[in-house]
Amino acid sequence: MKNFNFVFILLLLSGCGSKPKGTINLIEKNAVLEPDYSGITIPPNIAPLNFNIKESGTSYFVKFIGASGPGIEISSSNGTISIPLSQWHEMLQKNSGKDIKAEIFIRNNDNRWSQFNSLIVHVATESIDPFLYYRLVYPGYESWKDLSVNCRNLENFKTTSFIENSVVDENCVNCHAFNNGKTDDFLFHMRGSLGGTYFYHSGKFQKINLKTKEMKNGAVYPRWHPSGKFVAFSSNKIIQRFHTADNKKVEVSDLESSLVLYDVEKNEMRDIEVTNRENSMDTYPEWSPDGKYLYFCRAVQIEKDFDFRQIKYNLCRVSFNPDNRKFGEMELVFDAAGIGKSISFPRISPNGRFVAVTMADYGCFPIWHKEADIYSIDLQNFAASRLDLNSDDTDSYHSWSSNGKWLIFSSRRGDGLTTRPYISYMDESGKSSKPFVLPQEDPVFYRHFLKSFNIPEFSNFEIDLNPGEIRDLAKTEAKQAKWYHQ
Repeated sequence: MKNFNFVFILLLLSGCGSKPKGTINLIEKNAVLEPDYSGITIPPNIAPLNFNIKESGTSYFVKFIGASGPGIEISSSNGTISIPLSQWHEMLQKNSGKDIKAEIFIRNNDNRWSQFNSLIVHVATESIDPFLYYRLVYPGYESWKDLSVNCRNLENFKTTSFIENSVVDENCVNCHAFNNGKTDDFLFHMRGSLGGTYFYHSGKFQKINLKTKEMKNGAVYPRWHPSGKFVAFSSNKIIQRFHTADNKKVEVSDLESSLVLYDVEKNEMRDIEVTNRENSMDTYPEWSPDGKYLYFCRAVQIEKDFDFRQIKYNLCRVSFNPDNRKFGEMELVFDAAGIGKSISFPRISPNGRFVAVTMADYGCFPIWHKEADIYSIDLQNFAASRLDLNSDDTDSYHSWSSNGKWLIFSSRRGDGLTTRPYISYMDESGKSSKPFVLPQEDPVFYRHFLKSFNIPEFSNFEIDLNPGEIRDLAKTEAKQAKWYHQ
């Protein structure tokens, strides 16, 4: 403590011994908090930012003060600050577009109180989509056991399991996809004995076998067309490597890949014919918000004896006419290989201005690449910039909110092993604010939770299905998709 300047002030507060009173030691430094919520921008409908004060003390007191409305006072004996839900939301509503300050006090062993620098957060005027869907999986991805897809209400701490693979014979459940808040359409894949693609469309829940005899490989990595009438997939032959010495635990490479289109109403699959597709690997489709363009990642087709570190994907696009399902000529959008990088996970902002991508040194599966960062490409001038939200560890899979003001992404910045969901505010110029980890009721939750949050996706609606309904459909035979013949 001798390294800090102390200023003694007199602070008169009424109440019992759990509240500061008398002479207060003013310490000109930030208290160490878990999680770190200092200097962030938050939605006006987010769950309480509960935190733990990691400074030694015998009592703790925090007073939240907004520009408008009543404050919130919380006393704690162990440093855990749990904010009442109703008071928190009232404060956020009254301070939309303004700052909230948290004054932090700690009593030490000699019964004297100290005050640290205040925690400041800014409350944005734009809300966040109320639901977040994500898959929980153990970090190594070697086992399908104990998988689930969960729904978290971002306005509180309610979490429900939408899919549990324990009720579907421990089949692997993956690649859940929503229509970005435009419709209530969604789908997910299941691999194994009950395999198929499970569609919820126009109130109907169906199990479809998308792989036809004309297809060499199955359909993965889905993206809904904004109309809800089509889904673009990549059709991939994939190889996985599990490293024991490399800090990249899992490396996934395409041996071959192409793009296919599924017509939901006609239950029909067809190739997406793009320029030079025979000599290319095309993957990770993404529609523009107006549905007029299909973006995707492309690399040169690998040879038999290939070095996976040399595989680099660029961002391309083709025009699309939904009336006749015809695609135009391919355009190169961003030459990532030209700067020694490889692109994956293109996601376009709802206003069509920016495409957020993950860039790594090579490959198309960067979730174990420490160098993987999220970039924003401005589609007005095709310039790319590394977002400020990145860390020194893996930052990858990302999803836009339906209003385009919030980006959620997966990051290993906590322990280098597990991925946690972080949220960042995106301004009009495509710049990101300091991100914050998804708030939990227990502020030290991430310290002991061993699973990774995989494929975080925003949604405006809560799926009205339960694991039992999914189990019942899983036991039925999948409806076979047809192949389109000209």
